[in-house]
Formats: sequence, structure tokens, C-alpha cells
Amino acid sequence: MTQQPAEPISAAPDDDAEVVGDLMSPPIGLFTRDMTVAETVAQLRTLAEAELITYCYVVDAAGGLEGLVVMRDMLLAAPDDRLGSIMMRDIYSFRDDTKLEDALKEALARHYPVYPVCDGAGRLKGLIRGEELFAEQAIEISAQAGKMVGVEKEERLTTPLARSLKLRHPWLQLNLVTAFVAAAVVGVFEDTLSQLVILAVFLPVMAGQSGNTGCQALAVTLRGMTLGELKPELVGRLVAKEGILGFFNGLFVGATAGLGMVVYATMQGEAQPWLMGFVAMFAMVVSCIASGLAGALIPLTLKRFGADPATASSIFLTTASDVASMGVFLGLATLLLL
Repeated sequence: MTQQPAEPISAAPDDDAEVVGDLMSPPIGLFTRDMTVAETVAQLRTLAEAELITYCYVVDAAGGLEGLVVMRDMLLAAPDDRLGSIMMRDIYSFRDDTKLEDALKEALARHYPVYPVCDGAGRLKGLIRGEELFAEQAIEISAQAGKMVGVEKEERLTTPLARSLKLRHPWLQLNLVTAFVAAAVVGVFEDTLSQLVILAVFLPVMAGQSGNTGCQALAVTLRGMTLGELKPELVGRLVAKEGILGFFNGLFVGATAGLGMVVYATMQGEAQPWLMGFVAMFAMVVSCIASGLAGALIPLTLKRFGADPATASSIFLTTASDVASMGVFLGLATLLLL
């Protein structure tokens, strides 16, 4: 069979691609099952002058994908052997409407140099090279850090100022709203802070450490979701692990923070420095547990509701960790120190 040379595959990934069909190139190297090896090689010599051909694809009269022939089998076969006798029948292909994020996860586990792309009826519609998918995956992973704070994937160094402002500013407004929630928690304990001003010194310590604990959990969760490693049966294990890690990290960091509180309270002439140290340590443990759980649960919750799990996750995480750390710290101080 004859075919027109396909357009060259573009090396630049498409930032707007959403399904596999957006990235595929026209199919090349198509043959029928009754062609001989000799006939196929003759056509390949002509095609290879203009195209990079990795596999030979066997299709029927309607364009349905029947099999695939690798070059090694072509080399070892007799010239009069039919392609139908040496082709691989059980081959993996993408649907042209497969979501790109799902295709990236499949490609990560398979590492094929080229993937055939078929429509719902099994007709070969195009090809997509492995490097195209991995280029898209690199963009997805590199975009995670920005998406967690409201920087969209399409923003680049060359993005116009007005466009960058439009993409970023709405998330900053949302961040401001969530910051008011944390501020309200502090406002509830205004009387406590007025009587024990020393507590205000340790509020940033509590918020910073619990926030970092949550960010660690968030990064691991998002990485697992992007790479397709986070299966439904592993969700419970992940949440439990992050909770346990939060406990031990909070315990060890809390011991240091508690000792710092004791030293500082003694220097300030406070009446109960050791009790203050215990409050700091206990609050750190609880807030780190809460932040670790939030770091795992926030992206899972966003995904369950159909939202991008990476988008602005850290904004919600910051609110959760601030509320937990400041609420527990000031609440416990109110109960034990006043």
C-alpha cells in the first residue's frame, strides 16, 4: 500500500493539549498483513529517506489496527514471509480521546518509543512518540510548585505582565480570605495574648513548623498522584503514614521548641516556664499531626470533587496549618496558664 509522507513530529510540547489526540502525528509505516517481508522492506527504504520509522503497523482495509512488526523480526524473517505471520497481535494503543494525564501515567510504566493512537472503532488515527509524552510529563511536574500557590501551568518567563496578573491575582484574593480565618482564631484569644505577651513570640514558630510538615506531605501526595502511584488501596496507608510522621516530627521539633520556650520564659521572668514549655511542645505535636493529615487529604479532596489537586493546594494547607497550630497553642495556654 502507498501513503503520503507524514508531517514531521514537532519537538515542542503543546501547552494546550488535553487528550492524546492533540499531540499525535499522522501514522506512517502502514502495511497490510498479506504483504511479504521483501515488499515491506522495499517500501520502508523509500519511507525511511524522509521519516523516522520505528515500527511497521499492520492495518486492514478499513484502517483498523491489526498488529505491529518490530524491525528485529523483519530482519530475521524470510523475504517471502507474510507480515501476518510475524506481527505482534496483542499491542498497546491509546484512544485518541484518552486524557493526557492518564496517558502520562501509562507511558511511565511502559516506556515504548512510539504509541499507536486509535479511535473508538480501533482504526489507527496517528502516532505519538514517547519523548512527546515525557516532555509533557516534565511540564506537569515542573508546574506543580507553581500550581500549589496559584501560578497556572501556561505561565512562562515570557508571559506578558497583564496576563500574569490576571492568572495570579485571583488566588491571592482567595489567600487573603483564608488568612482572615487564621486571624480570626488569634482574635478569639486576644485576652490570652494581652496577659501572656510572650506567646506572640512563638506564634510564627508554630505556624512555620506545622506549615513545613504539611508541605512535605503535600509534595509526596502530589508526586504520587502525578506519577500514578497513588492507587485507591494506598490512600488509607498514605494518610496514616503522614499522620504518624507528623506525630514523630512534631514530638522531636516540639521538644526543641519547648526547651526554647523554657529558656526564653525564664529570661523574661515568667512564673511558669516549664508549663509554658510543655504547652509549646504539646501544641507542636498536635499541629504537626493535623498539618500532615491536611497535606495528604487536601489534594485527595480536590480530586474527588473534580478539581485539579495541585491548584492552590498550599493556600488551603496554609490555612489549615495556621488554624491548627495557633488554635491549639493559644487554646491550651488559656486552659493551663490562666
